[in-house]
Amino acid sequence: MPDEPQMDAVTGAFGYSGAVIARDLLAAGHRVRTLTGHPGRAPADTAIDVRPMDFSDPGALERDLRGVHTLYNTYWIRFPRGGATHYTAVANSRVLFDAALRAGVRRIVHSSITHADEPLASSYSYFRGKAAVEEHLKSLGIPYAIARPSILFGGDGVLLNNIGWLLRHLPVFAIGGYGGYRVRPIHVDDLATLMIDLAGREDNVTVDAVGPESLTFRKMVMAIRAATGSHAVVVFVPTWAIPPLAGALGTAVRDELLTSDEYHALTAGLADSGAAATGVVKLTDWIAAHGDELGRRYANEINRHYR
Repeated sequence: MPDEPQMDAVTGAFGYSGAVIARDLLAAGHRVRTLTGHPGRAPADTAIDVRPMDFSDPGALERDLRGVHTLYNTYWIRFPRGGATHYTAVANSRVLFDAALRAGVRRIVHSSITHADEPLASSYSYFRGKAAVEEHLKSLGIPYAIARPSILFGGDGVLLNNIGWLLRHLPVFAIGGYGGYRVRPIHVDDLATLMIDLAGREDNVTVDAVGPESLTFRKMVMAIRAATGSHAVVVFVPTWAIPPLAGALGTAVRDELLTSDEYHALTAGLADSGAAATGVVKLTDWIAAHGDELGRRYANEINRHYR
């Protein structure tokens, strides 16, 4: 009898980047199992083997990871809410990776963040947490690959869509300082391709997952403004004003629009990278091609993950 196709596991295969990774693995003929905190979101006809991701039950995680060749990990939380913090996300990630080790998983491909282990990044709990997860992964002895994206776009991504929504609905759009801080986004499809390529390697490797363009935040906003046909007036305000403005807007839409740490990390250059491009889709081309759909509906992060 022919060998069964390889079984891989993807955390959050009905989420954002996890869904694209799972899609591409299935297209390549792999069997896919997901560990998910939202098993009820699985379509009735899904080809994915759905298992709950319960960090309070390490034994169940170990059982569900047995027979898995590669674990693709996209689990993280963007901002603290309720009892979920970056500290608990680190603890949960350790539980997951330890279960993978006991289960005999052959390789782990992990999605992290640019500049995770740099001293400047340690000022922010998101980055400190990501660095701690990377450190634990490297200590396990399982062959690993770490992909470090900064900003993702494409698909049902949140950031660019919600900038477009604000530009469509507000008469004024505020940028902190002069918006000269740079971003190096990668298309979610390119991230998935990179992570699957990294799974095929045998060495331990850490790479920045970045697209071909590094552009200023101001240029990105203006590109979205042009593509959406917005008439909002773009104004430049002191950098200290952005977190309270974002907080007020977040309250209005019942969401966490932009945390203070996210904003200050952005202005500190932590969303940029000087590494060689690992993606091929140019952000400005994508914005121009998708301007008609950007921002038509607000993408509520809290609704997606907590409500």
